[in-house]
Amino acid sequence: MEKLRRIVQETDTRLGKIFDLSIQALIVFSIVIFSIETLPNLESKTIERLKATEAAIVFVFTLEYLFRLVVSKPKIRFVFSFWGIIDLMAIMPFYLIMLGVNLDLLFLRTLRLFRMIRIIKLARYTKSINRTLLALKIAREDLLLAFGATAIMLVVASFGIYVFENPAQPDKFVSVFHSLWWALATLTTVGYGEIYPITLGGKIFTGFVLMIGLGIVALPAGIIASSLTEAREQLDGDSISRNNEEGL
Repeated sequence: MEKLRRIVQETDTRLGKIFDLSIQALIVFSIVIFSIETLPNLESKTIERLKATEAAIVFVFTLEYLFRLVVSKPKIRFVFSFWGIIDLMAIMPFYLIMLGVNLDLLFLRTLRLFRMIRIIKLARYTKSINRTLLALKIAREDLLLAFGATAIMLVVASFGIYVFENPAQPDKFVSVFHSLWWALATLTTVGYGEIYPITLGGKIFTGFVLMIGLGIVALPAGIIASSLTEAREQLDGDSISRNNEEGL
């Protein structure tokens, strides 16, 4: 059991590295297969081969999921962990469709989209992405505060532009909810251009919103940059500690 755990969860052995690289290659290959399936006018033989290849890939991913479940302690923690849910969602659509579950077309399309979640599995094997996830964990309170302030500003901007522009453009700024799209595009400094203020008050208000939007966009970036530095220091410190323990 310990040997299987080191192969599945660690990369400090030859078999562990082969296992990781094989799963990564399969993830990329499965995305390629999914992309090919979207091509129009495919021959029936090609479709059958793609389906057979997909079945083989899902079989391997299923084994990977079961292996990780077996070596995990406690198992329930893995099932409800982030990576456990991602692994399950990567194979779930295939089995639901194979079981002939009575689903409408829209839900079937949603399941096909779930297959793209497999690409997220690559993050498990990428140190830089793991460092980013740790940085997000470190900065979660600051980010929640920043996003909370952004949400409040969206509401204020929606109400403000509605007050200024509804009398002049009742067909575009119909309600506060309709104005929310303008507020989102303006605060993020995207500005699609199909809705814009024409009154003097609306233009002045928009100028303030744009200036605030520049700060809103920059704030999370600064928080994440600072957290990435802290995450790098933590991971490097953990790596040095493990190397010292192995040396002892």
